[in-house]
Amino acid sequence: MNAAVAIDKLLPELDHHHLDHLEEEAIFILREVAATFERPALLFSGGKDSCVVLRLAEKAFKQRLHGNDFKGHLPFPLLHVDTGHNFPEVIEFRDRRVADMGERLVVGHLDDSIARGTVRLAHPLESRNGHQTVALLEAIEEHRFDALIGGARRDEEKARAKERIFSHRDSFGQWQPKEQRPELWTLFNTRHRPGEHFRSFPISNWTELDVWLYIARENIPLPGLYYAHRREVIRRKGLLVPVTAVTPAQAGEAVETAQVRFRTVGDMTCTCPVESDAANAAEIVAETLTVTVSERGATRMDDRTSESSMERRKKEGYF
Repeated sequence: MNAAVAIDKLLPELDHHHLDHLEEEAIFILREVAATFERPALLFSGGKDSCVVLRLAEKAFKQRLHGNDFKGHLPFPLLHVDTGHNFPEVIEFRDRRVADMGERLVVGHLDDSIARGTVRLAHPLESRNGHQTVALLEAIEEHRFDALIGGARRDEEKARAKERIFSHRDSFGQWQPKEQRPELWTLFNTRHRPGEHFRSFPISNWTELDVWLYIARENIPLPGLYYAHRREVIRRKGLLVPVTAVTPAQAGEAVETAQVRFRTVGDMTCTCPVESDAANAAEIVAETLTVTVSERGATRMDDRTSESSMERRKKEGYF
């Protein structure tokens, strides 16, 4: 039995009813944010999770006409922190998607933080992923955002499993696990002092599989990097490192062309693809059913530096 036939036989057996519950919960959370906070923003990078949250926001606040056409505008802007080392295909997709929707996009540029001297790089090709925190907090302060809606999920990484759906940040933008508020009976404690803010995660209870099932069901557009394509890569420390201007081959490394896709997209200096022939959302659903390593564990170099690397960055104000 070939892969296409196997997929066709497998997908009808999956129960999609749980997606309706997850969608309803996420829409409720989005509306709670809009009703409670004065200046929220939706984090939109062009990645799959933020694309799902964006579709949920459309359903929460817009009138659906037909298919993927919606009428109206979101009650908050979109926010993206651009490291300057993002994949060009993702930035192009981000701008096109926002233009098609007619929404407002606020971009915090890490290059501006470098120019101001608030970020200093040890060398030009240093990973900028961790430095996003500074640019993010500067954007929050400049635009006085009191809530940021993000696409983080509990299954991504163990530090993110500690998050509340409404996650409190102190006046320094930092996350402290012991200071997070209990969430009982979907009653969210949103009280905060001036200078503090919240991060809200509408798809916190979703898994990677749920995300891809929803993308397939809703026909949500994504950057082409998420689907199988040919790309030059280097095998380094158990990962496939894409060959780019900021991740060149090192002495003695062999460059090869492989059929790959990205499970997550971020800064080019730390985001790696996986070998795959999955060319559409349905095929990725079938592939995701068999994976045993989380997407961050399989694709992110920065999360392999230590067991607590993500939690440390979160405490500093990271996404």
